[in-house]
Amino acid sequence: MIRKLTVISLVVSLCLMGVIPALAQKTYPTLTDYEKLTGEKIEKFYEAPELRIEVAKGTLPPVEERLPEEPVVIEPVEEIGQYGGTWHRVALSPGDTCLDSRMGYESLVQWTPDAKDVEPGIAKSWKISEEGKVFTFYLRKGMKWSDGKPFTADDFLFWYEDILLNKELTPVFPGWLKVGGEPVKIEKVNDYTIKFQFVKPYGLFLQMLAFNGPFCGAPKHYLKQFHPKYMSKERLEKLTKEAGFESWYQLFLAKNNLYTNPELPTIRPWKLTVPPPATRLIAERNPYYWKVDTEGNQLPYIDRVVFNMVESTEMANMKALTGEIDMQHRHMMLSNYTVFMKNREKGNYRVLRWEDAYGTNCAILLNQSCKDPVLRDLFQNLKFRIALSLAINREEINELCFQSLGVPRAATQIPASPYYQRDLENIYADYDPEKANRLLDEIGLTKRDKEGYRLRPDGKRLSLVFSFCALWGPYPDIAQLVKEYWEAIGIKVVVKTLERSLRTKRVEANEHETDMWCIPGYLLLNPWPYIAVNQYTPYGPLYGRWYASEGKQGEEPPEYILHNMRLYDKFLVTVDPEKQLKIGKEIVRHAAKNLYAIGTVGRLPALVIVKNNFRNVPEKAVSAWTLMTPGYTHIEQYFIKQ
Repeated sequence: MIRKLTVISLVVSLCLMGVIPALAQKTYPTLTDYEKLTGEKIEKFYEAPELRIEVAKGTLPPVEERLPEEPVVIEPVEEIGQYGGTWHRVALSPGDTCLDSRMGYESLVQWTPDAKDVEPGIAKSWKISEEGKVFTFYLRKGMKWSDGKPFTADDFLFWYEDILLNKELTPVFPGWLKVGGEPVKIEKVNDYTIKFQFVKPYGLFLQMLAFNGPFCGAPKHYLKQFHPKYMSKERLEKLTKEAGFESWYQLFLAKNNLYTNPELPTIRPWKLTVPPPATRLIAERNPYYWKVDTEGNQLPYIDRVVFNMVESTEMANMKALTGEIDMQHRHMMLSNYTVFMKNREKGNYRVLRWEDAYGTNCAILLNQSCKDPVLRDLFQNLKFRIALSLAINREEINELCFQSLGVPRAATQIPASPYYQRDLENIYADYDPEKANRLLDEIGLTKRDKEGYRLRPDGKRLSLVFSFCALWGPYPDIAQLVKEYWEAIGIKVVVKTLERSLRTKRVEANEHETDMWCIPGYLLLNPWPYIAVNQYTPYGPLYGRWYASEGKQGEEPPEYILHNMRLYDKFLVTVDPEKQLKIGKEIVRHAAKNLYAIGTVGRLPALVIVKNNFRNVPEKAVSAWTLMTPGYTHIEQYFIKQ
């Protein structure tokens, strides 16, 4: 039976200043940690009524036998929840449900609820060798898959040896599990201990684990029946043929996909039971889920999650307006903010404004490895980049394109990031067309043609092709405004809209002059705005190719870009958190001061539509792919209040 308990976090100093802090959420790695840190003792475990019925019938073992010896203990955001109910959501496709990522975020280590660090997940603890090459993880004894079978180190070893190292299943080894060009080696120490060994120190490994979740091994006991290492050739050929496949690896991949195989065991809060091609996908509670609340109630609280398939984001937003969605932030469009607010009472919902993790939602990137040698020289001139930045009226863009909901700013990290530096927020981001004109004059662009446009050093009109793909909100409107701003300082602009795949091909081939894209502003796990990491880096694809190939392809970059490449190499192998933080901040500062990307408006809210009786959703959170939002907020403790 669930006893009511309100969890209150009160910061007196903030309240005295008139600031209402967000309700606290805490997680305790194990039952022992909870009891030591709080002085409270969980004497008994409880479960959902539907599971109690199954226990009584003898179809499920008691809850004490389904939980691991040391379950994770979660202190809810608002209060101890109630069991029951259906969480209604929408999705554009089966994969868009994100049941294997954002809506099923489980990894060896996970992001903390404040999104600033990592905490134990599947692993109850870990140890890092002094040189930072070996990571040892200690799993939870008694933890089980959703079919009741033990979850052990063998599941990670199977994932590593029989899936990752099998060329038919994994043609390209995951880059995030490589250091110094060499793949990780995974070793089983015992049933509940595993080691990850790298040839060089890997200071970013824990964050990469948290980002690349869900990272939960593979159910060996189930999947080995579809693998040639464990199954006879004759039997496997028979299964493959019966399933309509030509090769065993096609069968294996289908069986290891939750969207094509509802029988696949999981360790996530809900298990897909009604898969595609149904247009209403249903995921039911996992009876062996391994987390409890502070009163011993097994999570999740909610019985099931239902995803109704819709054809467009517009339809998704319409269902939110009419009260058909219980909680969702995916696809909730900022352009509908006003209408969402007006319909709150009618739709019986509230509108939360989480912080979007983009440093700027619409950045302008000059191709500094441009094929045109004259433009390349100009783009590599910091004064030229600064001039173009100062010519942009960000306040006007914010007002006309974003309903003044964002913050005019440079392309840098957001305040929630540990690498944020306040003085970089507005670097080169003032609206100062007079200074922009002076800077262009200073670098020799003083001659103009009859129409008033500046002439290049070779005597041709200074004209830029401003290409972009219209993916995120008002990109076409922003492009037209930027065209006006730059033409006002004498630079002709030709706006060109591209389809996404064509845009990607042009960037990779170094065929573009300018580009427009959103800039990640939280952590450095997706680091391309700060380091030219590969051939898809819009401000220097040739330099990114050079870096990714270790100098074998592309072109060696100029010093101001090479500088951050060296720092990032150092950043990756630095294990000491304080030293790594210092290097990360230096990377961010150098990129901002050298204007790798020209920011416009950022820190826009990520809208979250939440029914009024749908509780334990945090008022404040960061919306980011790298965080697997909303998964990192512990969606298993959300509940529907009766």
